[in-house]
Amino acid sequence: MTQPVVTRFAPSPTGYLHIGGARTALFSWLYARGRGGKFLLRIEDTDRARYTPEATDAILQGMAWLGLDHDGDVVSQFENAARHAEVALELLAAGKAYKCFATQEEIASFRDAAKAEGRSTLYHSPWRDADPATHPDAPYVVRIKAPQSGETIIRDRVQGDVKIGNDQLDDMVLLRSDGSPVYMLAVVVDDHDMGVTHVIRGDDHLNNAARQMMIYNAMGWDVPVWAHIPLIHGPDGKKLSKRHGALGAQEYQAMGYPAAGMRNYLARLGWSHGDDEFFTDAQAKEWFDLDGIRKSPAQFDLKKLESICGQHIAVADDAALRKEIEAYLSAAGRPALTSQQGDGLERAMYCLKDRAKTFPELLDKAQFILASRPIVPDEKAAKNLDNVSRGILIELTPQLQNVTWDRETLEDALNGFAAAHDTKFGKLAGPLRSALAGRAATPSVFDMLLVLGRDESLARLQDAAN
Repeated sequence: MTQPVVTRFAPSPTGYLHIGGARTALFSWLYARGRGGKFLLRIEDTDRARYTPEATDAILQGMAWLGLDHDGDVVSQFENAARHAEVALELLAAGKAYKCFATQEEIASFRDAAKAEGRSTLYHSPWRDADPATHPDAPYVVRIKAPQSGETIIRDRVQGDVKIGNDQLDDMVLLRSDGSPVYMLAVVVDDHDMGVTHVIRGDDHLNNAARQMMIYNAMGWDVPVWAHIPLIHGPDGKKLSKRHGALGAQEYQAMGYPAAGMRNYLARLGWSHGDDEFFTDAQAKEWFDLDGIRKSPAQFDLKKLESICGQHIAVADDAALRKEIEAYLSAAGRPALTSQQGDGLERAMYCLKDRAKTFPELLDKAQFILASRPIVPDEKAAKNLDNVSRGILIELTPQLQNVTWDRETLEDALNGFAAAHDTKFGKLAGPLRSALAGRAATPSVFDMLLVLGRDESLARLQDAAN
């Protein structure tokens, strides 16, 4: 029986969920969910000087917005410090680690001398094989005994086999002189204890894998499957940074991108399934595999993101879309919809969502249903409401009082009115748009009449005519 897949996302709490981190979390989530496995979340909060609960909350909120649910409780790395130290002491007792009494000054002077002589600055501690009887009563760190010959092979599902000569590995510190465990030890112990089978993370961690494998091997633990994914670059080919725009997942929520579109776009950043650009969550879970991840960095492209988001808005369920728009308004600090506005928006979705790429665009098109009487026309719309146009509305409004309020009847009535006045419907559309929405560019006149309903439509026409 094959071992169930367990992946994890392990961010440092820096104040927001970085878009690169969001993609790493997504890849780990898709890989586990597509195989009936577990996706775990660990906050790497060992750096207490930089840690704040708000930063952790920001990560959790970003993941909640993206819909990346995790199994079990959130693991705090800091709270496991005693367990990490216990493993270091176990290695010490087994002779696989040793106490090093070298001072910072001694290490620095060794490196300076090595540099001056053109030798490797990799520190070789004189305490590695020292007789414990010679140990002084002084502070020490615990170092692992690195292999000194041969090579370490990182078998990586994305990068292929990466070979590192063991003469490039130093005797890494496991416990500092105050007894606190280092990050590299904590990661390995946590991944082992959490049963993680696949470590999917940025390729900036690739070199760490060889050093972490020393701990796995010394403890006799199974090494997880590695998958080091390329970083995300901006359009200029440089590492994604503030100058390229928003970096936090929640910034994209506040800009009005739908979560489904963001998931789809992030999945396509560095991974592909044939030529498929647009796909559902169910398809992504079924298709996603480590073999589809490319080695080269992916480029973040806002236009592509908008195009995919537009396709997701177009096929979304109307009630779900309304809910997500209400969450967007809250995230963006914009006024909430009244229940009447929300109901109207949901009714109007069918004629709004086909061409909107973001929620602000959709809400802009929805202005006719969100506005309340009296409708004040903007400058362009006001030009469509001259005396002649008002005369047309004064004559037209009573004729609409008694028609059946459905598309076919309304089209017949308005086209008939235009024909009777020896003009085309297009000439009527401008004044009707201005009266119903206060704008020159709107959804179709018939859609607005149907969404607003008879009473509201006639009241707006009457207002404009007067």
